[in-house]
Amino acid sequence: MPYSRLLTPLDLGFTQLKNRVLMGSMHTNLEEAADGFKRLASFYALRAEGEVGLIVTGGISPNTEGRLAPNRALMATHDDVKDHQLITKAVHNVEGKICMQILHAGRYAYQKQIVAPSALQSPIIPLTPRELSSADVEKQVADFVNTAVLAQDAGYDGVEIMGSEGYLINQFIVKATNHRQDEWGGIYQNRIRFAVEIVKQTRLRVGKNFIIIFRLSMLDLVENGSSLEEIIILAKAMESAGATIINTGIGWHESRVPTIASMVPPGAYARVSQYVKSEISLPIVASNRINTPEVAENILENGWADMISIARPLLADSHFVIKAQENKPEAINTCIACNQACLDHIFLNKVATCLVNPFAAREKELALIPTDNPKSIAVVGAGPAGMAFSLYAAQRGHKVQLFEATDSIGGQFNLAKKIPGKEDFHQTLRYFSYQLAQHKVDIHLNTRVEPTTLAKFDEVVIATGTKANLPDIDGINHSSVVSYADVLSGNKIAGDNVAIIGAGGIAFDVAEFITNTVKPLDADAFANHWGIDLNMQSNGGLKPVKNEEPIRKVFMLQRKIRKSGADLGKTTGWIHRTSLKNKKVSMLAGVTYEKIDDDGLHISIRKKPRLIDVDTIIICAGQTENNLGVKEFNSPKYHIIGGAHVAKGIDAQKAIEEAALLAIKI
Repeated sequence: MPYSRLLTPLDLGFTQLKNRVLMGSMHTNLEEAADGFKRLASFYALRAEGEVGLIVTGGISPNTEGRLAPNRALMATHDDVKDHQLITKAVHNVEGKICMQILHAGRYAYQKQIVAPSALQSPIIPLTPRELSSADVEKQVADFVNTAVLAQDAGYDGVEIMGSEGYLINQFIVKATNHRQDEWGGIYQNRIRFAVEIVKQTRLRVGKNFIIIFRLSMLDLVENGSSLEEIIILAKAMESAGATIINTGIGWHESRVPTIASMVPPGAYARVSQYVKSEISLPIVASNRINTPEVAENILENGWADMISIARPLLADSHFVIKAQENKPEAINTCIACNQACLDHIFLNKVATCLVNPFAAREKELALIPTDNPKSIAVVGAGPAGMAFSLYAAQRGHKVQLFEATDSIGGQFNLAKKIPGKEDFHQTLRYFSYQLAQHKVDIHLNTRVEPTTLAKFDEVVIATGTKANLPDIDGINHSSVVSYADVLSGNKIAGDNVAIIGAGGIAFDVAEFITNTVKPLDADAFANHWGIDLNMQSNGGLKPVKNEEPIRKVFMLQRKIRKSGADLGKTTGWIHRTSLKNKKVSMLAGVTYEKIDDDGLHISIRKKPRLIDVDTIIICAGQTENNLGVKEFNSPKYHIIGGAHVAKGIDAQKAIEEAALLAIKI
């Protein structure tokens, strides 16, 4: 059997899981949307149909003060049960199993009723929590237990008690956030008492035949975090208290270390699970950036864990597990950990979806219904929008021919895959190549299509993408000036002193590309670069960062007076800025470009002239529509999507979403 360890059932005694795949908790914002629970039912049922062994929902709060924000979902009274029954019935109808996560935000709450073990403000929330009294703490325990009982009434197979990522339970456990001197603070046994009482009292109320997962923070990645000895003590206490499974949590949200973003090598954190696995008899779950069945199988083969948690990979592909069962990993739409449409959407109060799968969490709204009127469709341009539209239209039953002027599909994905930390774009290109072939899309490479050729098609989609904007600067044609595409493709090599004109996403990618010294996909190199102690010899899993001397002197310049990378993703921008800061990249704002000559780049900042002595100037000054001649196609059968339509603000997520919307209605 392919992936024999991953696909082996797991016996929990009173119930059996069909395989070792746990769908990790993800809040989608459907929990609070109109008809959200109906949509959640479809969302989770589709993953259950995809043969996931056990699903864990997004976090549901046990009381109002535990909510992350006002109006976030609660499970506090019997009135809340009915909505959740929509989910459990839908999952059970397709023979799946599902647990509800109980999450109390503690000092991470962004609302007025914020509470915590101690009145210590989090660095990521502008509110100071109220310190819970001893009676308040007991009330919080009772509320967790009440929510677990209500979850059982709603038909859930179990609950996951969120004890990691810096939320309330974790705040009690760690000395840095628990300054109490009563029975809930002080020595470690008192600090873990809150967690232990929640699990112990929950088990007493729900009985033996109910799954209790405890999400244990394995690496806090904050100063004064838990030691390995303490983590093992807590894991053993959870086992004694009645937990069924220990799930691994990595990093507090306030940690300045990447834990799930694209630059984290797949499976980088999985090895830490082994230190607890050897000490307890409960199944332990490895988590964070496990995005292929090969990585998952290797973790189990190494004996580091008993189960594998994958969350966003099941946004990207609901049938991840079935495709692994069929030994077709090439058919899996792999999560690239970009965060653009999932976590970034959550922070913007939008419903989460997925860059590579725009149908995620919108399965009913964006269904690809087979057409009863198959058409012949020409698609011009095989970048993200063109590839995606071709696939989705072919899946509906249209006959599609895809024309591409270069020698490969993918467009700017072929540049993105070369950026350190974005190697997973190789996986996206593999997926589209496989699926386009499976759905019999005719691909014509090295072909510049003429209007006369397009006349014979029923519909024509123009997806020719963008081209680099060339700023109006005296000397812009100087030999020192190169495009970002030339640098990323390897056609041009940057010198020792470089100026990057622009401070957006492409500029940050280019800066990372020309300053990188970390071996790609190497977990140890990544850990050393970010100061992560994967051997867990230090409290919190942190160790000193040893920054190497930069290999180039780089200046990043922008006209606007604002923070460099201001438009980067909400959840990843800080990572990119920190990385370049550590490499001593100089970021200058409010720049006026005067001229370029043999001496370098002449600029002024607040009317003060300055010469930047550089040998390479890389242009990353935005993009414009690459649709020259499109206006001559003046007919309703012509459609323009992606960057060819509007370049401003376009990215791969928007381009692929536009492709999906057009494919649905054409």
